[in-house]
Amino acid sequence: MADTSVAGYAAGDTRSKPNFKRLGSALLPWALPIVLLVVWEIAARTGLVTARLMPAPTTVAAAFWKSLLNGSLIVHTLASTQRALIGLAIGGGLGFIAGVVNGLWKPAETLLDSTLQMVRNIPHLALIPLVILWFGIDETAKIFLVSIGVFFPIYINTFYGVRTIDPQLVEMASVYGLDRKALIMRIILPGALPSILVGLRYALGFMWLTLIVAETISATSGIGYMTMNAREFLQTDVVLLGIIVYALLGKLADVATRAIEKRVLVWHPAYQAGQEGGR
Repeated sequence: MADTSVAGYAAGDTRSKPNFKRLGSALLPWALPIVLLVVWEIAARTGLVTARLMPAPTTVAAAFWKSLLNGSLIVHTLASTQRALIGLAIGGGLGFIAGVVNGLWKPAETLLDSTLQMVRNIPHLALIPLVILWFGIDETAKIFLVSIGVFFPIYINTFYGVRTIDPQLVEMASVYGLDRKALIMRIILPGALPSILVGLRYALGFMWLTLIVAETISATSGIGYMTMNAREFLQTDVVLLGIIVYALLGKLADVATRAIEKRVLVWHPAYQAGQEGGR
Protein backbone atom coordinates (compact mmCIF):
# COMPACT_ATOMS: atom_id res chain seq x y z
CA MET A 1 0.00 0.00 0.00
CA ALA A 2 2.87 2.34 0.87
CA ASP A 3 4.63 1.42 -2.37
CA THR A 4 1.51 2.38 -4.32
CA SER A 5 1.36 5.78 -2.59
CA VAL A 6 5.02 6.43 -3.27
CA ALA A 7 4.59 5.45 -6.91
CA GLY A 8 1.56 7.71 -7.25
CA TYR A 9 3.44 10.61 -5.67
CA ALA A 10 6.39 10.05 -8.00
CA ALA A 11 4.11 9.96 -11.04
CA GLY A 12 2.40 13.17 -9.96
CA ASP A 13 5.75 14.84 -9.39
CA THR A 14 6.90 13.75 -12.86
CA ARG A 15 3.74 15.17 -14.44
CA SER A 16 4.18 18.48 -12.63
CA LYS A 17 7.65 19.07 -14.08
CA PRO A 18 6.48 19.55 -17.69
CA ASN A 19 3.77 21.91 -16.42
CA PHE A 20 6.37 24.06 -14.65
CA LYS A 21 8.54 23.89 -17.75
CA ARG A 22 5.68 25.09 -19.96
CA LEU A 23 4.84 27.86 -17.50
CA GLY A 24 8.45 28.98 -17.42
CA SER A 25 8.66 28.96 -21.22
CA ALA A 26 5.48 31.05 -21.42
CA LEU A 27 6.68 33.62 -18.87
CA LEU A 28 10.29 33.88 -20.01
CA PRO A 29 9.61 36.16 -23.06
CA TRP A 30 7.94 38.67 -20.71
CA ALA A 31 10.83 38.77 -18.22
CA LEU A 32 12.87 41.44 -20.02
CA PRO A 33 9.89 43.77 -20.72
CA ILE A 34 8.85 43.56 -17.06
CA VAL A 35 12.39 44.37 -15.89
CA LEU A 36 12.54 47.33 -18.29
CA LEU A 37 9.18 48.61 -17.02
CA VAL A 38 10.36 48.41 -13.42
CA VAL A 39 13.60 50.26 -14.24
CA TRP A 40 11.64 52.84 -16.25
CA GLU A 41 9.21 53.40 -13.35
CA ILE A 42 12.03 53.83 -10.84
CA ALA A 43 13.92 56.21 -13.13
CA ALA A 44 10.81 58.34 -13.68
CA ARG A 45 9.87 58.43 -10.00
CA THR A 46 13.37 59.31 -8.82
CA GLY A 47 13.88 62.04 -11.39
CA LEU A 48 16.59 60.28 -13.40
CA VAL A 49 14.48 60.98 -16.49
CA THR A 50 12.26 63.98 -17.07
CA ALA A 51 8.64 63.02 -16.44
CA ARG A 52 7.44 65.41 -19.15
CA LEU A 53 9.59 63.69 -21.78
CA MET A 54 9.32 60.13 -20.45
CA PRO A 55 6.34 59.65 -18.12
CA ALA A 56 6.31 56.68 -15.77
CA PRO A 57 4.60 53.47 -16.91
CA THR A 58 1.90 54.03 -14.28
CA THR A 59 1.16 57.42 -15.87
CA VAL A 60 0.88 55.77 -19.28
CA ALA A 61 -1.39 53.14 -17.73
CA ALA A 62 -3.60 55.92 -16.35
CA ALA A 63 -3.79 57.45 -19.85
CA PHE A 64 -4.74 54.02 -21.19
CA TRP A 65 -7.53 53.64 -18.64
CA LYS A 66 -8.86 57.14 -19.30
CA SER A 67 -8.90 56.69 -23.10
CA LEU A 68 -10.48 53.26 -22.66
CA LEU A 69 -13.28 54.64 -20.51
CA ASN A 70 -14.11 57.51 -22.88
CA GLY A 71 -13.99 55.13 -25.85
CA SER A 72 -11.39 57.02 -27.88
CA LEU A 73 -8.80 54.23 -27.73
CA ILE A 74 -11.29 51.65 -29.01
CA VAL A 75 -12.40 53.92 -31.86
CA HIS A 76 -8.84 54.67 -32.97
CA THR A 77 -7.71 51.04 -32.62
CA LEU A 78 -10.63 49.78 -34.70
CA ALA A 79 -9.93 52.40 -37.39
CA SER A 80 -6.26 51.38 -37.59
CA THR A 81 -7.09 47.67 -37.59
CA GLN A 82 -9.61 48.13 -40.39
CA ARG A 83 -7.07 49.94 -42.57
CA ALA A 84 -4.43 47.32 -41.81
CA LEU A 85 -6.67 44.36 -42.64
CA ILE A 86 -7.98 45.89 -45.88
CA GLY A 87 -4.43 46.69 -47.00
CA LEU A 88 -3.27 43.19 -46.02
CA ALA A 89 -6.11 41.56 -47.93
CA ILE A 90 -5.44 43.57 -51.10
CA GLY A 91 -1.64 43.59 -51.08
CA GLY A 92 -1.30 40.09 -49.64
CA GLY A 93 -3.81 38.63 -52.08
CA LEU A 94 -2.09 40.20 -55.08
CA GLY A 95 1.33 39.13 -53.78
CA PHE A 96 0.14 35.56 -53.34
CA ILE A 97 -1.36 35.40 -56.83
CA ALA A 98 1.75 36.93 -58.42
CA GLY A 99 4.01 34.54 -56.51
CA VAL A 100 2.05 31.47 -57.57
CA VAL A 101 1.75 32.54 -61.22
CA ASN A 102 5.42 33.51 -61.56
CA GLY A 103 6.51 30.41 -59.70
CA LEU A 104 4.52 28.06 -61.90
CA TRP A 105 4.78 29.75 -65.28
CA LYS A 106 8.23 30.66 -66.59
CA PRO A 107 7.00 33.20 -69.21
CA ALA A 108 5.19 35.12 -66.45
CA GLU A 109 8.38 35.22 -64.39
CA THR A 110 10.34 36.49 -67.39
CA LEU A 111 7.76 39.18 -68.05
CA LEU A 112 7.03 40.37 -64.51
CA ASP A 113 9.70 39.41 -61.99
CA SER A 114 12.48 41.78 -63.07
CA THR A 115 10.06 44.74 -63.01
CA LEU A 116 8.73 43.74 -59.60
CA GLN A 117 12.26 43.42 -58.23
CA MET A 118 13.09 46.94 -59.42
CA VAL A 119 9.95 48.32 -57.77
CA ARG A 120 10.74 46.36 -54.59
CA ASN A 121 14.03 48.23 -54.20
CA ILE A 122 12.16 51.55 -53.99
CA PRO A 123 11.31 52.31 -50.32
CA HIS A 124 7.53 52.30 -50.40
CA LEU A 125 7.35 55.10 -47.83
CA ALA A 126 9.26 57.29 -50.28
CA LEU A 127 6.16 57.11 -52.48
CA ILE A 128 4.10 59.15 -50.01
CA PRO A 129 4.30 62.46 -51.95
CA LEU A 130 3.33 60.68 -55.17
CA VAL A 131 0.55 58.75 -53.45
CA ILE A 132 -0.91 62.00 -52.10
CA LEU A 133 -0.89 63.42 -55.65
CA TRP A 134 -2.62 60.28 -56.95
CA PHE A 135 -5.20 59.61 -54.25
CA GLY A 136 -5.32 62.73 -52.12
CA ILE A 137 -5.32 62.37 -48.34
CA ASP A 138 -8.32 60.11 -47.86
CA GLU A 139 -8.45 56.42 -46.89
CA THR A 140 -7.36 55.22 -50.33
CA ALA A 141 -3.85 56.65 -49.89
CA LYS A 142 -3.34 54.90 -46.54
CA ILE A 143 -4.67 51.54 -47.76
CA PHE A 144 -2.56 51.78 -50.93
CA LEU A 145 0.62 52.31 -48.91
CA VAL A 146 -0.18 49.36 -46.63
CA SER A 147 -0.92 47.20 -49.68
CA ILE A 148 2.44 48.04 -51.23
CA GLY A 149 4.18 47.33 -47.93
CA VAL A 150 2.75 43.82 -47.56
CA PHE A 151 2.84 42.86 -51.25
CA PHE A 152 6.53 42.06 -51.63
CA PRO A 153 7.18 39.90 -48.52
CA ILE A 154 4.29 37.63 -49.49
CA TYR A 155 5.19 37.67 -53.20
CA ILE A 156 8.84 36.75 -52.65
CA ASN A 157 8.16 33.98 -50.14
CA THR A 158 5.30 32.53 -52.19
CA PHE A 159 7.47 32.54 -55.31
CA TYR A 160 10.34 30.90 -53.41
CA GLY A 161 8.06 28.30 -51.84
CA VAL A 162 6.56 27.30 -55.18
CA ARG A 163 9.94 27.14 -56.90
CA THR A 164 11.59 25.00 -54.21
CA ILE A 165 9.03 22.19 -54.22
CA ASP A 166 10.78 18.81 -54.27
CA PRO A 167 10.80 17.65 -57.94
CA GLN A 168 10.39 14.07 -56.77
CA LEU A 169 7.00 14.96 -55.29
CA VAL A 170 5.91 16.48 -58.60
CA GLU A 171 7.15 13.40 -60.45
CA MET A 172 5.31 11.10 -58.03
CA ALA A 173 2.12 13.11 -58.53
CA SER A 174 2.37 12.69 -62.29
CA VAL A 175 2.88 8.95 -61.82
CA TYR A 176 -0.36 8.82 -59.82
CA GLY A 177 -2.12 10.66 -62.63
CA LEU A 178 -2.89 13.97 -60.90
CA ASP A 179 -3.97 16.71 -63.29
CA ARG A 180 -2.46 20.20 -63.08
CA LYS A 181 -5.18 21.57 -60.79
CA ALA A 182 -4.83 18.67 -58.36
CA LEU A 183 -1.05 18.99 -58.53
CA ILE A 184 -1.24 22.64 -57.51
CA MET A 185 -3.83 22.14 -54.77
CA ARG A 186 -2.45 18.93 -53.25
CA ILE A 187 1.30 19.15 -53.77
CA ILE A 188 2.59 22.61 -54.69
CA LEU A 189 0.56 24.90 -52.42
CA PRO A 190 0.81 22.68 -49.31
CA GLY A 191 4.54 22.31 -49.94
CA ALA A 192 4.95 26.07 -50.33
CA LEU A 193 2.82 26.87 -47.28
CA PRO A 194 5.69 27.12 -44.74
CA SER A 195 7.43 29.71 -46.90
CA ILE A 196 4.15 31.56 -47.53
CA LEU A 197 3.48 31.83 -43.81
CA VAL A 198 6.99 33.17 -43.22
CA GLY A 199 6.17 35.83 -45.80
CA LEU A 200 2.94 36.58 -43.96
CA ARG A 201 4.82 37.16 -40.70
CA TYR A 202 7.20 39.57 -42.41
CA ALA A 203 4.26 41.27 -44.12
CA LEU A 204 2.49 41.85 -40.81
CA GLY A 205 5.54 43.71 -39.53
CA PHE A 206 5.62 45.92 -42.64
CA MET A 207 1.87 46.40 -42.34
CA TRP A 208 2.04 48.08 -38.93
CA LEU A 209 5.21 49.98 -39.80
CA THR A 210 3.59 51.44 -42.90
CA LEU A 211 0.37 52.22 -41.08
CA ILE A 212 2.19 54.25 -38.42
CA VAL A 213 3.50 56.57 -41.12
CA ALA A 214 0.38 56.49 -43.29
CA GLU A 215 -1.86 57.61 -40.44
CA THR A 216 0.13 60.81 -40.11
CA ILE A 217 -1.22 61.90 -43.54
CA SER A 218 -4.11 64.14 -42.47
CA ALA A 219 -5.95 61.31 -40.72
CA THR A 220 -8.99 61.98 -38.56
CA SER A 221 -8.90 58.65 -36.76
CA GLY A 222 -6.50 55.85 -35.97
CA ILE A 223 -3.68 55.32 -33.50
CA GLY A 224 -1.30 57.39 -35.62
CA TYR A 225 -3.75 60.29 -35.55
CA MET A 226 -4.15 59.88 -31.79
CA THR A 227 -0.39 60.09 -31.21
CA MET A 228 0.10 63.05 -33.57
CA ASN A 229 -2.77 64.92 -31.93
CA ALA A 230 -1.29 64.19 -28.49
CA ARG A 231 2.08 65.49 -29.68
CA GLU A 232 0.50 68.84 -30.51
CA PHE A 233 -0.66 69.17 -26.89
CA LEU A 234 2.56 67.72 -25.38
CA GLN A 235 0.67 64.69 -24.03
CA THR A 236 3.70 62.42 -23.93
CA ASP A 237 1.84 59.74 -22.01
CA VAL A 238 -0.69 59.39 -24.85
CA VAL A 239 2.12 59.34 -27.44
CA LEU A 240 3.79 56.48 -25.56
CA LEU A 241 0.43 54.76 -25.22
CA GLY A 242 0.01 54.85 -29.01
CA ILE A 243 3.46 53.35 -29.52
CA ILE A 244 2.72 50.58 -27.01
CA VAL A 245 -0.63 49.83 -28.68
CA TYR A 246 1.12 49.50 -32.04
CA ALA A 247 3.65 47.13 -30.47
CA LEU A 248 0.92 45.03 -28.85
CA LEU A 249 -1.06 44.83 -32.08
CA GLY A 250 2.07 43.69 -33.90
CA LYS A 251 2.74 41.07 -31.24
CA LEU A 252 -0.87 39.89 -31.37
CA ALA A 253 -0.64 39.53 -35.16
CA ASP A 254 2.57 37.51 -34.81
CA VAL A 255 1.04 35.23 -32.17
CA ALA A 256 -1.99 34.66 -34.42
CA THR A 257 0.28 33.75 -37.34
CA ARG A 258 2.24 31.32 -35.18
CA ALA A 259 -1.03 29.70 -34.09
CA ILE A 260 -2.06 29.34 -37.74
CA GLU A 261 1.32 27.76 -38.52
CA LYS A 262 0.91 25.18 -35.77
CA ARG A 263 -2.63 24.49 -36.90
CA VAL A 264 -2.11 24.05 -40.64
CA LEU A 265 1.44 22.63 -40.58
CA VAL A 266 0.88 19.72 -38.21
CA TRP A 267 2.15 17.42 -40.98
CA HIS A 268 5.45 19.29 -41.29
CA PRO A 269 8.44 17.52 -39.63
CA ALA A 270 9.76 20.72 -38.04
CA TYR A 271 6.45 21.42 -36.27
CA GLN A 272 6.00 17.78 -35.29
CA ALA A 273 9.44 17.86 -33.68
CA GLY A 274 8.53 21.06 -31.84
CA GLN A 275 5.32 19.55 -30.48
CA GLU A 276 7.12 16.39 -29.34
CA GLY A 277 9.80 18.49 -27.64
CA GLY A 278 7.15 20.44 -25.72
CA ARG A 279 5.61 17.31 -24.28
